[in-house]
Parts: sequence; C-alpha cells; structure tokens
Amino acid sequence: MLDWLIRGAQVLDGTGADAFPADVGIKDGTIAAVGRLTDADAAHVLDAQGRTLTPGFLDIHRHTDAALFRPNFGRAELAQGLTTLVGGNCGMSLAPLAGKHALVAGFDDAPLTDGQYRELHRLVERSLADGAVGVSLGLGYAPECFYSTEGLIRALEPLRGGRLPVTVHMRQEGDGVVDALREMLTVARELRCPVEISHLKGIGRRNWGRAVPEMLRLLENARAEGLDVACDVYPYSAGSTQLIHVLPPEFQKGGLDALTAALRDPSSRAAMRRRMETGSDFENITHLVGFENVVPISLHTEEYKPFEGKSLAEIADTLGKDPYDALFDLLAAERCEAGMIDFIAAEEDIEAILRAPFSVPISDATYPIEGLCHPRVYGSAARFLAHYVRERGILTLPQAVHKLTMQSADRLGLSRKGRIAVGADADLCLFSPENIRENGAYTAPRQLASGMDAVFVAGVPELLNGRFTGETQGRVLRAH
Repeated sequence: MLDWLIRGAQVLDGTGADAFPADVGIKDGTIAAVGRLTDADAAHVLDAQGRTLTPGFLDIHRHTDAALFRPNFGRAELAQGLTTLVGGNCGMSLAPLAGKHALVAGFDDAPLTDGQYRELHRLVERSLADGAVGVSLGLGYAPECFYSTEGLIRALEPLRGGRLPVTVHMRQEGDGVVDALREMLTVARELRCPVEISHLKGIGRRNWGRAVPEMLRLLENARAEGLDVACDVYPYSAGSTQLIHVLPPEFQKGGLDALTAALRDPSSRAAMRRRMETGSDFENITHLVGFENVVPISLHTEEYKPFEGKSLAEIADTLGKDPYDALFDLLAAERCEAGMIDFIAAEEDIEAILRAPFSVPISDATYPIEGLCHPRVYGSAARFLAHYVRERGILTLPQAVHKLTMQSADRLGLSRKGRIAVGADADLCLFSPENIRENGAYTAPRQLASGMDAVFVAGVPELLNGRFTGETQGRVLRAH
C-alpha cells in the first residue's frame, strides 16, 4: 500500500518537458510510481485535479548555516516551495568545525606557508570525505581576497579533476567583474573541476548592459571549450551582505576588532575615504551606486537602530554629516556588525542571466536575527515564478521548474532530488501557477509567500491545503 497517492495532477517532472497528466504514488519517502494508478491503494489520497505537481524546489545558495537552529526555521522556505537548501556559500560557513573561525591563517594578508597549505588541504579533504557537496569561496571578502590567483589554485588542489564544484563569490562584481570571471575560468582550466559563479551581476550603472553580456559570452565559450562552468543569479536588483563590504579590503586585515579601531582613527579614516572616492580595484559599492542606494540593516545600538531602513545618504543628511563620516561612525558604533541592502543591478541583466541555459535562480538569503532583512528570504522562488515567468515571460513554466529543480540538483550531484521519477526522493510541490505570490517588500519583508497548496518533504506533507502541518522531515544531505 502506498503512503500517499496524488491523483490527477499536471506533472512537470523537472526535466524541462511539458506537463503531462499523471498520478504519483509515494512510499517510505520515495516516489514509488508515476502514471495512471487507477487501482492503487493508499493510506492517503490527495486530489490534484487542475493543479501542477513539480519536484520540490532547490536553493543552492542560501546562507542558512546558523539559522537552521532557530525556532520555526523552514516556514519561509516551505511557503515558497523550497525543500532542499544548500548553505555555506561565499566562503562563510559553520564547517569545518575546528579551532578559530579563520582556521589556517586568520585575517593575515601574507601568502600562506607550505605548512598552512598542508593544513588547508587536510581540512578540505576531511570536509569532502564527510559529504560536503562542494567548496565555496568569498574572494570579495577578507581573508580570501588576499589570495593571488596562483595561491588560490594551490589552495583548491584537493578538487583537481573531481566532480564537486567550487562555488565562488568573485573578487569583484563591479568595474573589475569581467576580469574576475576570467580569473575563475583560469582556475577551471587549471584544475579541471566544476566552477559555479555565484550571483552573477554587474554592479553600477556604467556596467549595466555591458559586463553581463560579455560574461555570458565568456561562459558560453568556456563551456564550448569543455569547461564545466555555470552561474546562478538572484531575482532582485538589490543584494544584501555585511556593510563592511563597502570598505577597501586591506583595512579588514586583523578582523573586526582591528577594523573597528581603524574606523575610530582619523588617519585611517582619511585613508579609507581616499580609496573609496576613486578606487576601482575592489568592490567600491558607494562609488559605483552612490550612498543613496546603500541601506544599513541589522543595527543594534540605541544611537543607530532608529535609522534602520534609511539610506546612508538619508542618515548623513539627518545627522548633518558627510556621508563618509556617517558610514564610518555607524560602523564603529556597531562594531562592524551591521548589514546592508544595496541596490546595485539592472533588471535587463537579471533577465539575460535567467535566460541563459546554464544559469539557475538562487536567493543568496541571509538571516538577520532582528530588524529588516532582504525580502528574498521569504520570496525568492515565488518572485522568480510570479514576476519573471508569469508576468515577464522570460522563461516558460517547464523551463523555470527545470532550473529550480533538476538543473540545480544536478549541479551539486544530488541525483535523488529535483525530479519526479520512480526512485527519486518524494519532495514535491502542488500549486496553481497563477496563485503564486511574493508578499514581502523591502520595507516589510517578513511576509510569507503564498500559493503553495501542498509541499512534501521526504514523502510527508509539511504544507497541506495551504497550511503548515507541523511535520519536520528535513535531514542533512551528503554528496552522493
């Protein structure tokens, strides 16, 4: 007897093929049958007439690490159909759990020694043996920004010739983004391992419509050459990360305590300002998009908490300060623990990336404990389907579901995920496409998406009839 029989659905199986009518049977957390199951017996039957059944959606770039342990984690994800999440991206991860946070060299900017490379390789190999689905890099952040290309290739030596990908927040995403991509293509050629370019974009109006088309051509040419390279993109023109990312990276040497001290030192502040006024050799976001497009979030101090959600330009104007001084004072007061939402990308670039056959949508969602967050935490998959597919027609629904499911799963070797086929994990979404909605906004982001009628995880409905069931079937996945 089946545990569940989903009867009469229009099935999009994740391959990108058109929908077909079928019943789907579930047994012991696995898809046991697909087809016309008229005579099947089941403990539970779900009538799916007139609705679309898809594999559960994957988000292969979501900063879930510590958030996994918070109460009610998963509701924001299930409400938009996400059943598989991959954390540890951008070089920011809870793993491996050993010693201090920056395990080998801390925040030192000196080249690694032979002994440090050996220790780094040992930790990478141990994590891969434990089941990690890849290795992530945050080359736009300290301390990984201190690698040379040659040092980076040496650091990644354990991945040479393998099937597990390097996922990379590149060294730059603004004026130097095309050269940053060329660097990663050099890495892919040398190591002959898969490379996934995280959240591809071109920051700043002068790069819009120019950098992204060139990078897509470079990726197409590299794939034609035989390199296993691909990219992902979040479906928003605004990003979100640590506010210190607007600062020149060399000032992050020594970690947050040293940076906080530098922000309080007049000579260091003057040096930072000179670099930020003209520098193009780092991700100079305030120079690229302006203080009016950088919005601090996750503020904790009594002095600055009231300014959360206001742009740096607005904060400076209210306080009667120069924007640089307002930024430095805020970061120093918050001990560099503030985040930001930054409006950086162009819609036409996002659409071009989404159309590329080698791209998948992701959220890049971060999880502030309090205050504002980016609406992508609650709505990334829903926005992709509602805005870019249903409203803009960038992709067909079968193409979009393929990107959210099988294509994302295969990128990380998760062969039982992202497909409706006998033997696959019974992670499933049932919905009417016209009902999918993102309900959050930048000013009020913590709103659950809507439109999912049922979401199964490991064969058990965690959302049924649009309501959470209280079931929690999630488990840790390992590369297989």
